[in-house]
Amino acid sequence: MFYSFHVYRGRKGEKKGLTWQDYRDLLIRAHIRLGGPIVLVWDNLRAHLMPPMQAFIQANQDWLTVFQLPSYAPDLNPQEGIWSLVKRTIGNLAAANLDQLARAVKRSLKQIQYRPHLIDGCLATTGLIMDG
Repeated sequence: MFYSFHVYRGRKGEKKGLTWQDYRDLLIRAHIRLGGPIVLVWDNLRAHLMPPMQAFIQANQDWLTVFQLPSYAPDLNPQEGIWSLVKRTIGNLAAANLDQLARAVKRSLKQIQYRPHLIDGCLATTGLIMDG
């Protein structure tokens, strides 16, 4: 499981979320780390559909295969299961500030990252299991 984390603090000129460039860079880092092809199941987030992102996907078809989910299909999105697990681990946290909440979320994601059976379970609930 590879992820990127962004905290929005509402400052003037600050980006609110990840950009298509952030997603591109995350994919490149994952590809380098894995040393092989990537099959990506993506929702219809605007950054995923930006023309430069689509051009990047087309230019890297030798190692990147993307399956686009239907417009609204949370039941097919394994990410929903991951966030459910995160919410379970931090559900009773009374964070004193945004930084404490961000640390708790990052810690939870890191714990999930090193428990492949949890990730497999999130994938299995979608019915998108690949036999290999």
